[in-house]
Amino acid sequence: MRVISTAPIAGQKPGTSGLRKKTRTFMEQRYLENFIQSTLDVVREDCGGSLAGKRLVVGGDGRYFNREAIQTILQIAAGNGVGRVWIAQGGILSTPAMSCVIRARGAVGGIVLSASHNPGGIDADFGVKYNASNGGPAPEEITDRIYRRTTEITEYRVVEGSVNIDQLGSSKLGDTEVVVFDPLDDYAALMQQIFDFPKLRKFLAGGFRMCFDAMNGVTGPFAKHIFLDLLGAPAGSVIRATPLEDFGGEHPDPNLTYAAELVAKLASDDAPDFGAACDGDGDRNLILGRKCFVSPGDSLAVIAELAPAAIPAYHPGLAGVARSMPTSMAADRVAASLGIPCFETPTGWKFFGSLLDAGKITICGEESFGTGSNHVREKDGLWAVLAWLSILAHTGKSVDQVLRDHWTKFGRSYYQRYDYEGVSAEGANAMFADLRGKLGSLAGTPLAGSKISHADDFSYTDPVNGATAANQGTRIFLENGSRVILRLSGTGTEGATLRMYFESYSKDDIAQDAEAKIRPLAAAVCALLDLEARLGRKAPDVIT
Repeated sequence: MRVISTAPIAGQKPGTSGLRKKTRTFMEQRYLENFIQSTLDVVREDCGGSLAGKRLVVGGDGRYFNREAIQTILQIAAGNGVGRVWIAQGGILSTPAMSCVIRARGAVGGIVLSASHNPGGIDADFGVKYNASNGGPAPEEITDRIYRRTTEITEYRVVEGSVNIDQLGSSKLGDTEVVVFDPLDDYAALMQQIFDFPKLRKFLAGGFRMCFDAMNGVTGPFAKHIFLDLLGAPAGSVIRATPLEDFGGEHPDPNLTYAAELVAKLASDDAPDFGAACDGDGDRNLILGRKCFVSPGDSLAVIAELAPAAIPAYHPGLAGVARSMPTSMAADRVAASLGIPCFETPTGWKFFGSLLDAGKITICGEESFGTGSNHVREKDGLWAVLAWLSILAHTGKSVDQVLRDHWTKFGRSYYQRYDYEGVSAEGANAMFADLRGKLGSLAGTPLAGSKISHADDFSYTDPVNGATAANQGTRIFLENGSRVILRLSGTGTEGATLRMYFESYSKDDIAQDAEAKIRPLAAAVCALLDLEARLGRKAPDVIT
C-alpha cells in the first residue's frame, strides 16, 4: 500500500446525479483519485472508522474511460482496506442494476461510473456517483461531506496492480478480495419476482411485436437476456444492443429528438405494436405505441392506475405515489381516485429515497423519462418497459387505447418540456434573479389568454426526515389551471441547461395535438422572460 501526496482540486462538488465533468477532466492527474479517496473517507466515517469486511459494488455504463476508472477505483479501494469489491463483468452495470446488487448483496454502497444520458467519448462527458447502502443516490448530507473532504484532502492510498474485469471469479488486490460477477443475474432474478414472466412470454408469442432500442448503452445485454432469452421475443426485437464507448457517436437520451430512429419505426406503415428505449445507463425510458408517444407524466399515471391489477408484485395495492415537482399532475388524480397520498418532491431521484424506505410510496416518477418503484432505489428503464408490457398483456389493448381510456376517465394534462442546452450560466442566472424579484407582483398579469393567479419558488420539507430544500424551481400558475415551471438543470457539463415545463389540463377536450395546445403558452412565457434577448436563443434545442 502506498500513500501518495495530493492537494485539493477546485470544483469537485457533486450535483443532482453525482460529479459530472468532461472526460478529459477526469483523466487529469489526481482528479479521479481525489474524488474517490474523499468518497471512501466519508464512507469510512459512517462505518465506524474502518472499511475492513465491508462490501463495495463498482460498475458503469461502458462509456469512454469506464474501464480505466474501474482499475483506479480498485487500487484506491484496496489501499483503503475495503474487504470485498464486487465488479460487474466488463465493467458493465446499469444504474438500476447497481441499486439491485447493493441491496441483494448487502453492500455498504456502490460507485456508479456514468454521465447518464449525456454523450460519451474522450471529448464528451463522464461522471461518478456514490450510491448508499439502501441502493439509492447518496443524500445531500453525504454528498456535501464528500465535497468538503475534496477541499481539504492531502493524500490518497493505493495498492498498485490490476484485475482482469472480463473474467468471472475472485482474486486479490492487497488484502481486498475482488469478485467479478455476472451483472445480469441479480437484476433478471428481481424482475422475475415482480412480473409474471410466463404470461408475458405467452403474450409475446401470440404475434405481439415490439422493438426495444438500447441506444448503444448499458441496457443492451440486459434487454437481450430478458426480452430474447427469457421472454422469447423474436430476433430483431432489440436493436443497438452493444454498449459502445461513445454510444455510436449519438446522444443516448431516450426522447423524441435523440431516439429518432425508433420514433420513425413506430410511425411507419409496418410499425410494431410497441416501442421503447433506455438511456446510456439504463435508468430512463421512452414508451411508444403505433404513431403514439406516452409522455412520462402519463406513463407514471397509467402505471399507478393499472399496476395493482396487471403486475403480481403490486396486487396488494399501492401505499402511495410520488412525482417530481415539474412532472405533470396526472398521477395526482390517480392517487386521489385510489385514496392514497401523492407526494410532490424536488427534481432528483434521491428525494424519493426516504419516502420509499419509509414505505410511504410504492411507485414514483419524474418528467425526465424516469419511472420506478420500491423494488430498487433508482429509476429503472427496463422495469418501466416490463410494466407497460404487463399492462398491454392484461388489458389486451393498444398503447393508444390505454392512453385514451385513461384520459377519458381522468382528463388529460397536455404537457411539453423545452430544453435550452448550453446557454450562458451568467445570463440564465440573471434572468432567474429578475424573475424571482417580481414573483410577488405577477398575480393578475395576462398570459396566454388567461391570467397569472400566483407564482413562487418551490421549497420542500421531507415528511420523513425533515430535511429541507429551497429554490427548487420557479412556478407560475394560471387561473385556467395551466402551470409553468422554470429551472436550471444540474446534469450538464457545459454552461447551463434551461428547462421550461408547460402543463395545460382539460377534462373533456382530450384529442388535441399537444404541441398546438402548448405553443401559445410557451410563446407567452418566452416573451415574459424576454428570453431571446437575454440568452440569444430563438427556439429550444429539444422539445419533448
